[in-house]
Amino acid sequence: MLAIEKLNQFYGESHTLWDLDLEVPAGQCTCVMGRNGVGKTTLLKAVMGEVAVKSGALRYSPVSNSKAANLDANKSSKAGEVELTKQAVEARSRLGIGYVPQGRQIFPLLTVEENLRTGLAARGDGLKKIPERVYELFPVLKEMKHRRGGDLSGGQQQQLAIGRALVIEPKLLILDEPGEGIQPNIVAQIGQVIRKLIDEDGLTVLLVEQKLPFARKYADCFVIMDRGRPVAKGDISELSNELIKQHLTV
Repeated sequence: MLAIEKLNQFYGESHTLWDLDLEVPAGQCTCVMGRNGVGKTTLLKAVMGEVAVKSGALRYSPVSNSKAANLDANKSSKAGEVELTKQAVEARSRLGIGYVPQGRQIFPLLTVEENLRTGLAARGDGLKKIPERVYELFPVLKEMKHRRGGDLSGGQQQQLAIGRALVIEPKLLILDEPGEGIQPNIVAQIGQVIRKLIDEDGLTVLLVEQKLPFARKYADCFVIMDRGRPVAKGDISELSNELIKQHLTV
């Protein structure tokens, strides 16, 4: 789905990502972990084109999820591999990449429905209606669709941010700490939605998450970063206490 090869990124004179290699397999949740400041968010921003990269490749191979396959079984396979570093920021969404940044970044003065509709502009097919699947996954958004985004709780705002990303019916969903600062029951709901999208819709998820119980319950595989490089990776069952102590504890 996504192959990151020898990626280098700088903030001024600061070298943030160092020859970073990472594979994100299709139909799974890959969780990127690490202490603060090791480059996790920068990695996601590099994939989305929000920060410039100095060198390296971001090779994205669109793979149809089940819904897309019902519409056109061959179109995605013919599309082939895309080099994201050559794509404009807005083109990446049209290629089927949904992104939920840290801090949610919803529009507080727009209604829930209006926030969701902003995601429609990133679709490549011109659809003007919010997919019903979004409301199925997050019923609270339908109940509160006429309320302003800023009036929602933190957990509801996170659901709105994820719902907005799902409006494009992505093949790859990128999430930056979706459980940060919200109540545990909503965190659990978000985890369940992620698994539902993977298991039922064939979605691929690239997740940055600090919460170990969340990662262990909902991710399929993990990558630990340190100083801009992956230092450990494997199936989530291989995330040992030794690795946690060495790379994740403060």
